[in-house]
Amino acid sequence: MLKQDPLQYRELAAKAVQDKQLHKALGKLRDKFGRNAVNLYNQLSPEHDPRQDAKAVRRKIVDNLDVVLETLAANIRARGGHVHLAETGADAVEYCLGVAKRFQVRRVVKGKSMLSEEIHLNDALEAAGIETVETDLGEYIVQLKGEAPSHIIAPAIHYTREQVGELFAEKLGEPFTDDPPTLTAMARKALREKMLGADMGISGGNTACAETGHVTIVSNEGNIRMATTMPRVHVVLLGIEKIAATLEDHDILLRMLTRAAAGQKISTYVSYVGGPRLDEEPDGPEEFHLVLVDNGRSRILADPDFREVLHCVRCGGCLNVCPVYMAIGGHSYGSPYCGPIGAVFTPLTQGINTCHHLCQGETLCGACKQVCPVDNDLPRMLSLLRFKLANGDARWNVRPQSLPAKLVFGAWSVLMRHRRMYDAMSLLAGFCQRLLPRKNGWISRLPGPLGGWTRGRDFPPLAKKSFARRWARRNTTRRDA
Repeated sequence: MLKQDPLQYRELAAKAVQDKQLHKALGKLRDKFGRNAVNLYNQLSPEHDPRQDAKAVRRKIVDNLDVVLETLAANIRARGGHVHLAETGADAVEYCLGVAKRFQVRRVVKGKSMLSEEIHLNDALEAAGIETVETDLGEYIVQLKGEAPSHIIAPAIHYTREQVGELFAEKLGEPFTDDPPTLTAMARKALREKMLGADMGISGGNTACAETGHVTIVSNEGNIRMATTMPRVHVVLLGIEKIAATLEDHDILLRMLTRAAAGQKISTYVSYVGGPRLDEEPDGPEEFHLVLVDNGRSRILADPDFREVLHCVRCGGCLNVCPVYMAIGGHSYGSPYCGPIGAVFTPLTQGINTCHHLCQGETLCGACKQVCPVDNDLPRMLSLLRFKLANGDARWNVRPQSLPAKLVFGAWSVLMRHRRMYDAMSLLAGFCQRLLPRKNGWISRLPGPLGGWTRGRDFPPLAKKSFARRWARRNTTRRDA
């Protein structure tokens, strides 16, 4: 599996911005999922925004997370299921390996789980000699390729059907075709054989309901139902924050999740799991395990400035409208969670200094907040992360990143608050720009540290008259008339 590293962000992003095929694929994602979500939002009543209902639900749950977790665990156990609270990713992996050892598992089939990517579960299973097979079609494609997913809900969005055809011909020994139904049939045949011989199924969960003691899994493929019911044991990996307190709350979150994720009023398949099969049931696992994973989430929960990021329902909607993600794709982020949500969540869980490129690479345009089904203010949190990088923060073990940068932006802040100083500097900049090299009227190279702006593009020159001066003259002309 491709090793992901946030420190490679600049290098990988520089390559991705030149990848025309990637941009074409991501453009289709934006046009389909992004626009569909916006269209569904527009169909909702303008007098009542259900995103605010979802936001209120998530806030209430996160603020009372200890009680909700205890209720969920009690109801799962009452039906014969097992619940384990994993403080770290390593703890979660160790627990899964322990269950696999007890059942003498030789093959695991997995439903889609970003959390398993977060804790590197596949690598650990393979190292223990356990064959691990992804059953989600997109996840299966990237697994065959030896890559990580490039999108939260569309893992193989960066591939064309021709590339998938070549991959299947190489890995599955099938004749080449680029026909999607034929490719799907090839994958179905290969995966069906794997699922029939699997000893354990592992899946993620989109949300859980504490009141009823069940975990909900949504998908547009039927594979995950086979992966979670056919093997003798089923293990669900769930972040501690992905819970609804009541069935009413669960319904609100589920409907907003599917709207934002794929522009659907509801997904094709909605599965509810929460325990081993009963005596009168014909199928289902002999044992059911729910692994609730913390892995840094409690630390975020304790900080009122960042607690809001735990409201996220992992719909991937923010990726579908983010101009940065559309330019560089998911692999550039070096983390299972990419796009705007990854640019906040990953630094908080892996280190703000370590992952500083992620939060500094976003535009703060606000599109992510507009499409978020729970109205997460990601731009605010991205700005706060940058503030901590500039000033340091002992609580988050952040050291100031660049004193010169802090001084420059501090000076810019002062300049922006004093009109006369700003006008004077604008005149000076307008004069100095005459000395810079140009191409077709645009500045082709900026000096010193500013040169990064023109390394891959030309820069527009300052206008002869600023907007403020033109606006003032426009108003003066109107009054004279």
